[in-house]
Amino acid sequence: MAKEVTLTINGISVTVPEGTTILEAARKAHIVIPTLCYLKDVSCVGSCRMCVVEATGARGLVAACVYPVAEGMEVRTNTAKCRESRKMTLELLLSKHKKKCLSCERNHNCELQKLSLGYGVDEDRFLGEDFVLPVDDSAPYVVRDNDKCINCMRCVAACRKQHVNAIGPIGRGFNVHIGSAFDMPLAESVCVGCGQCIVACPVGALSERSTIDEVWNAFADPTKKVVFFTAPSVRATLGEAFDMPIGTNVEGKMVAAIRRLGPCEVFNMDVTADLTIMEEASELINRIKTGKPMPMFTSCCPAWVKFVEQRYPEMIPHLSTCKSPQQMFGALLKTYWCEKHHIRPEDLYTVSVIPCTAKKYECHREEMEGEVNAAITTRELARMIKTAGIEFTKLPDEEFDNPFAAATGGGAIFGATGGVMEAALRTAAHMLDGNFEVLDFFAVRGSNPIKEATYLVAGHTLKVAVASGLENAVTILEQIKSGEKQYDFVEIMACPGGCVNGGGQPTLSDSVRNNSDISLKDARAKVLYLSDGHADIRRSSNSPVMDMLYEDYFIFPNSHKAHEVLHTTYKEDERI
Repeated sequence: MAKEVTLTINGISVTVPEGTTILEAARKAHIVIPTLCYLKDVSCVGSCRMCVVEATGARGLVAACVYPVAEGMEVRTNTAKCRESRKMTLELLLSKHKKKCLSCERNHNCELQKLSLGYGVDEDRFLGEDFVLPVDDSAPYVVRDNDKCINCMRCVAACRKQHVNAIGPIGRGFNVHIGSAFDMPLAESVCVGCGQCIVACPVGALSERSTIDEVWNAFADPTKKVVFFTAPSVRATLGEAFDMPIGTNVEGKMVAAIRRLGPCEVFNMDVTADLTIMEEASELINRIKTGKPMPMFTSCCPAWVKFVEQRYPEMIPHLSTCKSPQQMFGALLKTYWCEKHHIRPEDLYTVSVIPCTAKKYECHREEMEGEVNAAITTRELARMIKTAGIEFTKLPDEEFDNPFAAATGGGAIFGATGGVMEAALRTAAHMLDGNFEVLDFFAVRGSNPIKEATYLVAGHTLKVAVASGLENAVTILEQIKSGEKQYDFVEIMACPGGCVNGGGQPTLSDSVRNNSDISLKDARAKVLYLSDGHADIRRSSNSPVMDMLYEDYFIFPNSHKAHEVLHTTYKEDERI
């Protein structure tokens, strides 16, 4: 056990373990020290100097995020010297910052804006060199505007934590900026589109590439039939954009809000989560019985798939050939649903609402082009609702449209790390052994970065693993390559905690992310597990919608027709 030390912060006595930083100790005393470059669990470098404090035994001001406490230390966080230093830091940052606040994606939700207001800065005190850096909008999923960047390096830290390393600092001194190697466009870099850089950015330098205007245009086009379908985790996070508590299930209000945007039908993407499970579980069983490459990896996360194609192409044969639930829904609508309703596929405009920026990239994969016309993030949907003048919190709860309204609890938990694995195990185990009635696989639940479990089903020993965050995916991949670990089935989600923490989710303030005791990932995931627990049907193979689809169209899982519509291929990306 670490030795404990006692210090005072603003006259308040605090006892913490040795090695604790002043910033962490201040939090225990319920004192918030302002930060910009610091982001809990992502970045802690002390470069921005916003968190400077006065402390006994230190020469001058010290950065609270990296300076360790000591026995008997006295800390002052709000002296005139601290305030003046922070104010000057902000004014220097603003000297080269594009001050287009009114039209910025982060207006009213910008850390620089909040701090500037709080410290009463003069935004024109220092007039820096007037130069304009090009906006990088080369990728279909993220836009970088370096004239808004404050060089806090949080995006770089997030990208490094993901083991992608697509971006970093270029240049020196006043001319430093963030970009890809050799200043190549982001679309040509090794970026996988996970969007963790966006949710890490404290200002508006990074944002998703919006398709909101295209969706408004589709509503206005009388030749288009518009259909929305929403991913499982969106209902667990959308309320945050309207100041509702973290962990609020807003499924009914979400459906009602989308209907009020324009003429459309609103479907439940949990349905194709169930469909993914039917196909994926059948594929797993087939691999086990026929000796095909094992382990089988899940393929519903496009950032993870792209990571494999770039970094581990030798593992491509291990990826499930199933499309993601988003692409399955797009393909299902453009085939089965259009045929049933005598609609030309080109007249159907499909809109997915997703927690992920990589899904925007996935729409443009050449083998699936046109299945989903627009993928909008949770943030984009929230902006559309606000633009339309809809009072979200006052909406009645409404249900999804048939025939794609009812899904199982297995479909609902897709948005949490371990959810795909648990849903697949429920169905795969039942397919192998019709008497296998277990529905809860607790060992693969929770936000631990890597989880392992072994199950005995119908004489088969199934060894499974779950990882979220690409740094943890690398750990598992290297263990498999070295022979240290052997698995039958592995679930990978690129974002830490899974889709509930995706790059397209509402951006929370630093005060929440850095100072709250609430686990963001767990609070959001709890919504999905509660939905599962309250569901009438929890196993995908028991869904009447699945019965309808296979009886009407696909015949049986992994049939020729199912492979034509619901499966895909991958190829090595040679950019590395």
